[in-house]
Amino acid sequence: MENKTPTPHIGAKFGEIAPIVIMAGDPLRAKFMAETYLENPVLYNSVRGMLGFTGTYKNKKVSIQGHGMGIPSIGIYTYELFNFYGVETIIRVGSAGAIDTDLHIGDIVIGLGACTNSNYAAQYNLNGVFAPIADFELTRKAVAEAEKLGYTYKVGNVYSSDTFYDDDNTSLKKWQKMGVLAVEMEAPALYLNAARAGKKALCICTVSDCPFTGEATSAEMRQTGFTKMMEVALGVI
Repeated sequence: MENKTPTPHIGAKFGEIAPIVIMAGDPLRAKFMAETYLENPVLYNSVRGMLGFTGTYKNKKVSIQGHGMGIPSIGIYTYELFNFYGVETIIRVGSAGAIDTDLHIGDIVIGLGACTNSNYAAQYNLNGVFAPIADFELTRKAVAEAEKLGYTYKVGNVYSSDTFYDDDNTSLKKWQKMGVLAVEMEAPALYLNAARAGKKALCICTVSDCPFTGEATSAEMRQTGFTKMMEVALGVI
C-alpha cells in the first residue's frame, strides 16, 4: 500500500487512524460520538471541517470521522481511508427516511444491500450491474447487538439517492413496491469502495423522518439524539 498521507482531504499521518472507523455524515455527530464514547479522543483531522478523532473504546483503538453528504463525498473519504490509511472496517451511522411504513422515528435500519440511482459503479467497467452489499459478519454482529440492547430494527435494502429534492415525486413509492426499507444517500459508495479494496463495510441508519406519514425530527436531534445506532455500531467492533 502506497503511503500518500496526508491526503488532500484528510490531514492525518499514516498510523494516526485506527483500522476500524465509524463514520457519520455530519462531522458534529462524529464529534459528539467521539466525545461521548471514546476514551482520550484526539483530533486528527479538521480539513474542510470534516472532523476526525482517534481514541479507545473498551481498550480497542477506534476512529470516528465525518464523511459529508452524498455518494461523491463519502466516496472520497472512504477511498482514502481504505487505500491510503490501512483502514480495514468502516461502519457508517447515518439518518434515513422511512420508506417501509412499519418504520418510525428512532427505529434502526441495517442496510444489507443498497439500491441506487447513482452511476458510481460505472468506473469499474463491469459487464453487468454490481449489487453493493454489506459485510455479512458485521451485519450479523449488528443484528445481535440490536437484539441484545432491545432496539427496534429492520434489516434489508436501503435506497441511496443522488437527489435529496427529487423532481419525480413518485420515486419513493416505486422503491416501496420492491420492499426497500429506507432512503439515504451514501451506502453504495461505501460498499463499492470496500468491495474493490477487499475491506469490510456496513451502513446502520436511524429513521429521522417518514415521508409518507409526515413524521420528522430536528437537526439537533439528528446530530446528538440518535445514540442507539451508535451503541450498536460500537458493539459490532
